[in-house]
Amino acid sequence: MLLLIGIVIGLLLGLTGAGGSVFAVPLLIMLGGVSIHQAVTLSLAAVAAITLYGSARNFNNHTILWKPAALLAGSGMLGAPLGQIFASRLSEMMLVTGFSLLAVIIALRMWLTATTMPEASKVVRSSHLSLDNAKGVLCKFSPNGEFQLRPRCMGGLLLGGFLVGILSGLFGVGGGFLIIPLLLLLSQVSMVQAVSTSLVVITLISSIGFISHLTFGEINYLPFMSLAWLIAGGLTGMYAGQLISHRIANAHLQKVFSIGLFLVAITLFYLQTK
Repeated sequence: MLLLIGIVIGLLLGLTGAGGSVFAVPLLIMLGGVSIHQAVTLSLAAVAAITLYGSARNFNNHTILWKPAALLAGSGMLGAPLGQIFASRLSEMMLVTGFSLLAVIIALRMWLTATTMPEASKVVRSSHLSLDNAKGVLCKFSPNGEFQLRPRCMGGLLLGGFLVGILSGLFGVGGGFLIIPLLLLLSQVSMVQAVSTSLVVITLISSIGFISHLTFGEINYLPFMSLAWLIAGGLTGMYAGQLISHRIANAHLQKVFSIGLFLVAITLFYLQTK
């Protein structure tokens, strides 16, 4: 079952520009039969492995903005252990309620983005990300091609990364739903660059979040064989997404995902309160 869940997570993560990782926790709880603390830990591990694979594909494409990535990931890796501490002090009911609320917000944002930026919906994590299909790159670069970081932009990236880290450690989400719009807002880069950069950031933050939960979390035992099946499924799903993303990734698909996420969030909350 975990292999199948992993495949679904990989597909959902790969076929969305942002927000796909938030499906992982409810799927693990409802289909995998684990507690929310275990689901968060497993989700962080799976998301880290999947996004690492996605990031590796983009290393030579010049789409990753390393300076913003360093700021976001650096502050996010400080926030992730803090999120884990918060998670350990909350009841399962409070965690599920908070997660469900966050998932609904992400679902609404996915719908809004698909409605207002339909062309951007074609840029997903399993796409072939290259600057050849990056339109309207408005970010300021120095004459030698270096990304310019202004003080206010740096402050925004650091604060945003810290918040992503807290949410990642708390709920097991990757954070692309916040990283991508933050990059687009503060630095006005292309959607291709924002998605590519977010993969690197999510890999690092999710890894630290996983280590924090594994070391200090509320779980007494994590079945590593189950984790291996989940990651294997996630990588398979991401690879499958690469094969089909150019054919099906569009605004309509993002809207379907947003509706699905909304229903999953409501169902998870309902099951928890029964």
